[in-house]
Amino acid sequence: MLCRPMSEVNNLTAVRLEKRTALLGRGVSAYGAAFPVTGDVGDVRAGFVEGGKVTLAGRVTARRDMGKSHFLDLSDHSGRMQVYLQDKALGEEAVAIYGLLDIGDFVGVEGECFTTKTGEPSVKAEKFVFLGKSLHPLPEKWHGLQDVEARHRQRYLDLISNEHARNIFRQRFAIIREIRAFFEERGFLEVETPMMQAVAGGAAATPFETHHNALGMDLFLRIAPELYLKRLLVGGFTKVFELNRNFRNEGVSRRHNPEFTMLEAYWAYADFDMMATLVEELVCCVAQKVCGGLKIEHKDHEGIVTRTIDLSRPWRRAKYRDLVEEAEPGWFARDVSGRRNRALELGLDISHCVEDYEVTQHVFEKLVEEKTIDPCFVVHCPKELIPLAKTNVDDPSSLDVFELVMNGQEIAPGYSELNDPVVQRERLVEQSGGEQHKIDEEFLHALEYGMPPAGGMGMGIDRLVMLLTGAESIREVILFPHLKPRADG
Repeated sequence: MLCRPMSEVNNLTAVRLEKRTALLGRGVSAYGAAFPVTGDVGDVRAGFVEGGKVTLAGRVTARRDMGKSHFLDLSDHSGRMQVYLQDKALGEEAVAIYGLLDIGDFVGVEGECFTTKTGEPSVKAEKFVFLGKSLHPLPEKWHGLQDVEARHRQRYLDLISNEHARNIFRQRFAIIREIRAFFEERGFLEVETPMMQAVAGGAAATPFETHHNALGMDLFLRIAPELYLKRLLVGGFTKVFELNRNFRNEGVSRRHNPEFTMLEAYWAYADFDMMATLVEELVCCVAQKVCGGLKIEHKDHEGIVTRTIDLSRPWRRAKYRDLVEEAEPGWFARDVSGRRNRALELGLDISHCVEDYEVTQHVFEKLVEEKTIDPCFVVHCPKELIPLAKTNVDDPSSLDVFELVMNGQEIAPGYSELNDPVVQRERLVEQSGGEQHKIDEEFLHALEYGMPPAGGMGMGIDRLVMLLTGAESIREVILFPHLKPRADG
């Protein structure tokens, strides 16, 4: 029986429930058993050999009945294959079971490959096995789920009916696979660091809190793995990376999800400039292998190209201060009050408690970041923005860092990592507002044993996937994004 009251079951579902009962009455399991196959549907189609024997299973996504002859489309994530069935070959019992079949059910067939008169690769079934009953109709084949929230909430239906969605996730998985290969080929070790931490460090963000009963202590879901990865540099590893899940208890938008995937990598005896080159090589390598080139087209719902991102090397590198001046001439010639007033004229939400460097950052985000489409490394950012990077020798007001900006958003920051424990403590104390419990003393203690000079970088994988697939929302590239509960429960 369904887990919902029968009063909520519609007529179509009621009919399918009756067919389920009929199957059980014939001694047929409505939910099947193991059925070893030759391969995924797409693999069988790709390896099609006329006259070859195959065993195939999948979801029925189309059927055409012509008297005692029948055609089915069997589908899975990899593709579709047509199956031809004849009542005479199946036998009376199998024909009766076929009569209880609905679109969306799972079946298995054994048979011989042949090509129809219209040139369609097909399988002539010699055996037909029922493997799973669908109690609800699938989304309409050509249009799928039209409600955007329904597509994200019921991703399984989106994947059944939406080839574009399936392709995005195939690309996501390929991107992650190529990232791993890139770092491993360059001698980096993939490591794992704790997701539950006693101090939420490595970034300025609001954490999720939890409690460990046995240890009697509060813990935080990590907002970044940085401080643990640096401990590994102290421990003697020279090249490490982690593909990790981070959690931030903050706003949700088309670019933000409370749970997201990050890449972080650290390279002993390197600096921010070397890390920028590494990031440039990484993104271009992944784009070539997954997307087939360095020109990434973004299209609207009608397939019209709205934006082309050119990843051709070399990528631009420009100082933060120069980019702000380029976008808003005379910005730094103004006094503090003048900058604040100008920001208000630009429509920025500047409260009275916002610091001057934050005002400039708001202007940077609106006039530079949002308008930058092709990749640009923004270097030498103000020291107030980043507490974990080295100060630039020639300009103590800035840091040896980069922020990779493209497609109107930050994709990856990178630093020459601060490895002076005295200065690091001063920076963390300042960032915490003097609240000692927010400072990771274990990290500082490790740093006192000595960490080599190093370069580090982080990259938002979800945003990278958006960039390379043309997705306009982070929800399009996360299989199960976080959503508010439905009003109907």
